[in-house]
Amino acid sequence: MRNNQQQNQSRTNVSRVRQQNQQSAQGRSSEFASETDAQQVRQQNQQSQQGIQQQQQQNQQNASRTNAQQVRQQNQQSAQGQSYEFASETDAQQVRQQNQQSQQRAQQQQRQR
Repeated sequence: MRNNQQQNQSRTNVSRVRQQNQQSAQGRSSEFASETDAQQVRQQNQQSQQGIQQQQQQNQQNASRTNAQQVRQQNQQSAQGQSYEFASETDAQQVRQQNQQSQQRAQQQQRQR
C-alpha cells in the first residue's frame, strides 16, 4: 500500500523526486549535470553577446561611410531614367550583336545535322 502511495497515477516515483529536490536544494542536482555545464553556457552567452556588439559596431561604421549626397543623386537620376550604375558594364548594342551571332551559329549547326 505504501508503495502505491509513492507512485501516483502517472507512475512518478515520489521518493526519487523528493531525493532530486533535496539534492538540488543542496546544489548537487545530478539529473542534467552531465549534460549542462553552467559555466560553459555563461561563457558562450558572453561570447555571443560580444559578437552581437561587434556586429552592431561594424554596422554603425558602415552606415557612416555612406555618402548621402551620392545616394540622393543616384535616386534622382534613377527617377529620371538616367541610372548609370551598370551602364559602364553593359553595352546593349554589343549584347544584341553577340545574341545574333549566337543564333546564326545555332542555325548553321542545325543545318549541318
